[in-house]
Amino acid sequence: MIKIYGMPSCPYCAFIEKQIEGNPNFVYIDIGKDVHDLHAFLELRDHNPVFVPYKEMGDVGIPAFVLEDGTVTLEPRDAGLVSLSEGSACRLDGTGC
Repeated sequence: MIKIYGMPSCPYCAFIEKQIEGNPNFVYIDIGKDVHDLHAFLELRDHNPVFVPYKEMGDVGIPAFVLEDGTVTLEPRDAGLVSLSEGSACRLDGTGC
């Protein structure tokens, strides 16, 4: 099962979450809902080098994917999903996201 760490207020995360609805091969973990999930994400973020460039830019690093083999990635394609930029374009009025 692929774990996805994210938050509903993140448009990239919301786009990913819609893609996995009802798919038992994925589990979406809302890091804002439970402090234990936030702690697990922060442990991952603090100790995995994949997050370094994102932290340097001031990004949170979500959505984050933990693949079945333990690989951590921030690329939806690595999990067989489509990224927001590939899937649709956001319009100024907020539609299309």
